[in-house]
Amino acid sequence: MRPVVLDVTDAAQVATLPGALGERLDAVVNNAGIVVSGPLEAVGVDDLRRQLDVNVVGQVAVTQAVLPLLREATGRVLFVGSVSGRIASPFMGAYNASKFALEGIADAMRMELRRWGIRVVLVEPGSIDTDLWRGALDTADDVEARMAPEHIDLYRTQIKAMRKTVGRIQKRTSPPEKVADAVEIALTTARPKARYVVGTDARVQIALRTALPTRVVDAAVARITTGG
Repeated sequence: MRPVVLDVTDAAQVATLPGALGERLDAVVNNAGIVVSGPLEAVGVDDLRRQLDVNVVGQVAVTQAVLPLLREATGRVLFVGSVSGRIASPFMGAYNASKFALEGIADAMRMELRRWGIRVVLVEPGSIDTDLWRGALDTADDVEARMAPEHIDLYRTQIKAMRKTVGRIQKRTSPPEKVADAVEIALTTARPKARYVVGTDARVQIALRTALPTRVVDAAVARITTGG
């Protein structure tokens, strides 16, 4: 294993990536990501740009940089998306937007690269026991600290309910090994699926979103997450 320092939002670093990888590359796993949370009314435009730059533009930039190597090896492209790329939640709109974008990018790229035998796969985890969820309440504190007083006043009830929801989710996150297993399968199986959903919570959410009318799902999610 040879580590390479890389900021996916730094064009100069991305440009040097192919030279640091050697002559053969069998796969790229795009897993860089951050979370910008809070009601969209209160999310700063610069924060939104940063969200999309890391989670979307950076993923495409890295993939573009290594595609010549992948084409030579008939390699694979894997994006670590999220169930949040299929189902939106209050206070997660910026993050949802980035993961929804990855869904479209992966779908288009899967068809574009088909002629060269390059498989493009999405892994869609639910709530996983990583730093993202372990530090979710601290993140909520930071978000609230940056919100304007009028926004804090407007969303006070929802913020309180959301904190309770985060606490419940933290108790039932799935182990990260489940995501690692899905990535391994996607990279090694002869005919990988387009999507691998990871976690019971993710599968249940997708099933409910598919089976129920939008207004019903919206009402249920709002009630659970923000008391609305």
